[in-house]
Amino acid sequence: MARGRRRVEDPATARRILAAAESHFAAQGLAGARTEEIATAAHANKAMLYYYFGDKRRLHRAVLENLTRQLRSSVFAPPKKKLSPRERFFQCVNGYFDFLAAHPNYPRLVQRQAMESGPKFGGMVKELFRPLHREFARTVEEGIARGEFRSVDADQIAMLTIQMTTSYFAAAAVLGRVAGRDLLAPEAVAARKRALLDFLEHGLAAKGEKAR
Repeated sequence: MARGRRRVEDPATARRILAAAESHFAAQGLAGARTEEIATAAHANKAMLYYYFGDKRRLHRAVLENLTRQLRSSVFAPPKKKLSPRERFFQCVNGYFDFLAAHPNYPRLVQRQAMESGPKFGGMVKELFRPLHREFARTVEEGIARGEFRSVDADQIAMLTIQMTTSYFAAAAVLGRVAGRDLLAPEAVAARKRALLDFLEHGLAAKGEKAR
């Protein structure tokens, strides 16, 4: 889990540090985040942070790598049984949405990496974002070929799906003020997921097919 210099002897403490660091790096960036504040938020001390992660830059890397592993397991994990293209597509949508619901700070972390345009972001594009886009587009293309989806631009559907899912969490703070409620509350997140799946079901349904 942690890319520290030492073996993780207290996984609970390491997980708390990662969770706190995720929030602080998303809000303040690598330069602005303070290890003292991260340690305090994690109910740990700086000595434990340095013991497990080495320094702030390594902690930042560990946060990104931890999130990347979780996203890959949520979206790219091999299905336990053979699925149709339609089933695979919606399994991926569900997995991606659930990952972001569990880590709503992730879009802001990615935005900060994009603004810095460093080598880490180039690696994320190559190893994660392009495969995510290809997975969505490929399953849509297969669904069209099987008659499960109507004829659409699979590339555009892939981008729309990613954008509609990601933008909700990226803009939740602003849109919440517009809507007058907490858009990250469990009931609000559940309602958004239902609306997203319903929209995609009806938008992709082949002619004569009912959205399920």
